Amino acid sequence: MKHAAGIVAFIARFVVLGLALAFVISLFWPGVGDRLRTRFGVQHAAGTATVSATPPVVNAPASYADAVARAAPSVVNIYANKLVTEQAVRMFTDPLMQQLFGGTPAGPPVPRREQNLGSGVIVNPEGYVLTNNHVIANADDIQVLLYDGRVAKAKLVGADEETDLAVLKLIDASNLPVIQMADAKKLRVGDVVLAIGNPLGLNQTVTMGIISAIGRQLSNSSPEDFIQTDAAINLGNSGGALVNSNGDLVGINTLLIGKAANAEGIGFAIPVDTATNVLRQLIATGHVIRGWLGADYGFVPVAADSGLPAAARGAQVTDIYPNGPAALAGLQLHDILLQLGDEDIRDPADLSRHEAALKPGSKVQVSGLRNGVPFHVLLTVSQRPPQAPTAASAANGNS
Repeated sequence: MKHAAGIVAFIARFVVLGLALAFVISLFWPGVGDRLRTRFGVQHAAGTATVSATPPVVNAPASYADAVARAAPSVVNIYANKLVTEQAVRMFTDPLMQQLFGGTPAGPPVPRREQNLGSGVIVNPEGYVLTNNHVIANADDIQVLLYDGRVAKAKLVGADEETDLAVLKLIDASNLPVIQMADAKKLRVGDVVLAIGNPLGLNQTVTMGIISAIGRQLSNSSPEDFIQTDAAINLGNSGGALVNSNGDLVGINTLLIGKAANAEGIGFAIPVDTATNVLRQLIATGHVIRGWLGADYGFVPVAADSGLPAAARGAQVTDIYPNGPAALAGLQLHDILLQLGDEDIRDPADLSRHEAALKPGSKVQVSGLRNGVPFHVLLTVSQRPPQAPTAASAANGNS
């Protein structure tokens, strides 16, 4: 018995000595244990579990200078000039006569040069520049100031009023920096964006914000949607670049809602995929071709006797144009359209976007409900008129 107790005491002393020695070693060489485990291929199970359970932390960059340096050289200032004529007016010196008769013409009309300021983005090494249509509308002379100080003359390739986009071609300009396009499908609300342009003629300026919303519909008559951002967009930013934190183009700045509407930090940009599609068509043909089904749509009414679920999707036919594809295919007022080809219809704006993307002359099947009964019709897509009138005015012969 005494012999066994001696053995136990002997082992206990060595255990205590070993623990003390391990404590001293870990105190002076804290990483030696991990190095030994790694050397002999022994994994620390608890440590591994802890590391795998902790999500990686991605720190925001302290500066966006690299993104600006990458994108800014491709953003240009646009000066669109046009001649306007003004009638000189001679005013009466007598206040009473001036109040009664106003002014009288004084000589022939006087020409005056008017300049519109804006921005643009070089999107092609051949010198194609994307900008807003309202920046260059009716201009008879367009000058472009490049990032490196060069001035180039530009000609209009084509414009699309519906998206407010225009394409310019720089004349006799070489070695042009071209912006990189972002993947529109990867845009997320909350992403950091930078607006680069020429606000108020101050030359290149960068403002920062986030993407506030995606797919904003600003007009029921247009299928186009917009990116909403709180990055400051001022007069002169129109046509400039909205880029992500890598300096890739996500949109073309086009519109702001100012303090006159009691708004602050609400600006809009045309998404890069829309801009790219318009760019391609304007270069190829000088105009944008859109599909048209010859009908107007509204939201699906939800009523107790409609036979539709409370969260009904789709679009209701509210007007049909005489002799249009919808009329010829037999669509009727109040039809509920649920599917266009293979695409489900979420709402009227979604239907308009899919409709515009269809190729004129192609055939597409429309599926829906008529008085609660499913139906399918085959339509031949037409080319959308430049400015489609209302169905009522077309029916009255005022198209």
